[in-house]
Amino acid sequence: MSNLFPDETQIQTVAGFRDLVSVPFQGKINAVCWGRQLTGDFSEIVEKIALNGNITEVEPGELLELQLSEQGQLAREILLNDLELLKNCGASPVLNVIRSYDRDDSFFPTDVYSFHVDRSPVPVDTFLCTYVGAASEIVPNAQVRQKVLIPEIRDELKKQYHGSEEGFESFLEENFFDLHYQAEPGARIVSLGLGNLWRLAVDHPGSQVPPCVHRAPEEKSGELRLLLIC
Repeated sequence: MSNLFPDETQIQTVAGFRDLVSVPFQGKINAVCWGRQLTGDFSEIVEKIALNGNITEVEPGELLELQLSEQGQLAREILLNDLELLKNCGASPVLNVIRSYDRDDSFFPTDVYSFHVDRSPVPVDTFLCTYVGAASEIVPNAQVRQKVLIPEIRDELKKQYHGSEEGFESFLEENFFDLHYQAEPGARIVSLGLGNLWRLAVDHPGSQVPPCVHRAPEEKSGELRLLLIC
């Protein structure tokens, strides 16, 4: 298949799920995309889900109980199939209807709207797909700076830290400050698009590539998102 992102050297596009989970991360490649043009009415599913707060987890059984049009049924089949594919390869996918995430209004926000990487003590990847609403975004590692290394931010963090100098790096890790990044001026921010199923590299022991820097999008007023993630 043709590359959906020809100018993005960190992204590898594939033609199916088997390649999505098996293509190795190597060199600068830390994001793999199974590009898809999905059929079906996913918005109908969002409209018929009973919301519970700002983030509502949707169980497969709840999907099966929805009374849907023919296009809604097509969308449901795709969602159930995506969940099953990921479960069968050992992942733990979650399907969410999202109104908004919690925000961190501190001088150093550590919410998901901030560019960040995922970390795990064991080898694992992040999978995600946006079906409705604003799509998640990634940015090349070469076009971001780790925020804890920006002098004025680091100085402010040191003012908030009251321990020994030797424990400062542990303080940064324990509070997840070291996971967050600031995009450089003019950085090429890439939308992951609707319907595409992605696999992103995670910071874990033995990883051969830098973790993929990503963020949740700013939601549009009154618009819900339908997101699969694990």
